[in-house]
Amino acid sequence: MALIDCRDLTLSYDGNVVLSRLSFQVEDGDCLYVLGENGCGKSTLLKAMLSLKSPDGGEIVFQEGLRRGDIGYLPQQTEAQKDFPANVWEVVLSGCLNSRGLRPFYSKADRARARANMEKLGIADLSRACFRELSGGQQRRVLLARALCAAKRLLLLDEPFAGLDPVITQDLYRIVEELSGEGMTVVMVSHDLAGAVSHASRILHLQKNGPAFFGTVPEYLNSSLGRRFLGDAGND
Repeated sequence: MALIDCRDLTLSYDGNVVLSRLSFQVEDGDCLYVLGENGCGKSTLLKAMLSLKSPDGGEIVFQEGLRRGDIGYLPQQTEAQKDFPANVWEVVLSGCLNSRGLRPFYSKADRARARANMEKLGIADLSRACFRELSGGQQRRVLLARALCAAKRLLLLDEPFAGLDPVITQDLYRIVEELSGEGMTVVMVSHDLAGAVSHASRILHLQKNGPAFFGTVPEYLNSSLGRRFLGDAGND
């Protein structure tokens, strides 16, 4: 059974239907990129997969044993998040809140998980640094480490590299690819068509007024939708 099976899914945002009768599956170990123009329902879909939003139609079926606490989530970064008054260690460790349950304090395992994820993201030396004083790329690494503290099986990323320079972006792509190679299932919303083609295992391309595409990268490259949008990207 798929890790997540979306069947005839209909979702709305602010009273308007943004996705209609969408069906696709997320398999264990997938690196699925969700593409599409602004307003086509990409972020709304992630919130539905997090059970933060109920479908207007259809259903989302989770593999038996997959719990909300097994999912890490990195939302689009807001200005308020950039100015968060805490140090890096506190931000990363807060990703363990779901697993803490009713315990009043973080466990040794929680702290070890936070330290390991900071090492993985190359931010261990920033442990006591103030989050709001970091560069954009450093902040994104911290938030990704926080999401990893929550993620046991699935990581949902909503435009995690938006606004970053190409060098930092490529480094973060490498990190996400390594996570996927280690067995973490990744679903990433992105506007970077070229990056998706280079790094995804499968692609879900949503459209405001038209059918969605779901399939492998080679299938996407050979589809009329893929050829049209990649051609457009190549002409920018």
